[in-house]
Amino acid sequence: MTEFLLDNLLLLPFLFVTYLVLEMLEARAEGALERGLGRTRRFGPLFGALAGVFPQCGFSAAAASLYAGGAITAGTLVAVFLSTSDELIPVLISEKVPLVLLFKIVAVKVVAGVAVGFAVNAVLKMLGKGGVQLRVDELCAHSRCSCKDRKGVLVPALVHTAEIFVFILIISGAVELTLHFVGEDGLRNLILNKPWAGEAIAGLLGFIPNCAVSVSGAQIYLKAGMSSGALMAMSLTGSGVGLLVLFRTNRHWRANLAILAVLYVTGVVLGRLAGFLI
Repeated sequence: MTEFLLDNLLLLPFLFVTYLVLEMLEARAEGALERGLGRTRRFGPLFGALAGVFPQCGFSAAAASLYAGGAITAGTLVAVFLSTSDELIPVLISEKVPLVLLFKIVAVKVVAGVAVGFAVNAVLKMLGKGGVQLRVDELCAHSRCSCKDRKGVLVPALVHTAEIFVFILIISGAVELTLHFVGEDGLRNLILNKPWAGEAIAGLLGFIPNCAVSVSGAQIYLKAGMSSGALMAMSLTGSGVGLLVLFRTNRHWRANLAILAVLYVTGVVLGRLAGFLI
């Protein structure tokens, strides 16, 4: 329980800084800050994939909020989600696995994030949906926080942070309790060593917004209960609480489901292919 609370408390600074930036951008929507952001959006998937490398799901939560507020593109969000490693890398490091293996896993995730992120942006541009505009007012309306009734940027940022944090705490708490009863043995009983079936199941497991999944997945892999492809599929789709924040803050459900589908297909296909390299 202590570890669960600590993991969630670590999200607070990421969430607060994210919402503070969004409020500042909204307050100065025509200023140099927003124009500078617009110039860097084209490189977003590259920056997002590199940011996701750090084993902290706070980046995925922050990216989801930035996307919902119109500060980053869908491709950048996908890049962050694909490269996010959650607790997988720290667990493998603690088990003293070869550095070559760690490098391969991280490299696959970064390359996947960059490639798929730019591809998503390119497709959206061809469809005439590549434009991005700040929509903090829309984010506020969706959460019903009445932030726009308050002056300044600090209080609205705090309100958003508290609202999302409580939501994450409730949902992830329910998931934590469920995983406690399922346990590592329950996950090990799934078909995670069969070609394609293992990647397909592991890709779904990666969507579970809880660090315990990636920890258990690493342990099962080290005990030969999961194939390399399944491990990569779980890692590619595992974006921590990022998806929770996305579905809570972004009212465009079709876009959310499309992002979910891109993550799953990428995780299963690239997971299967990467399994031959790891």
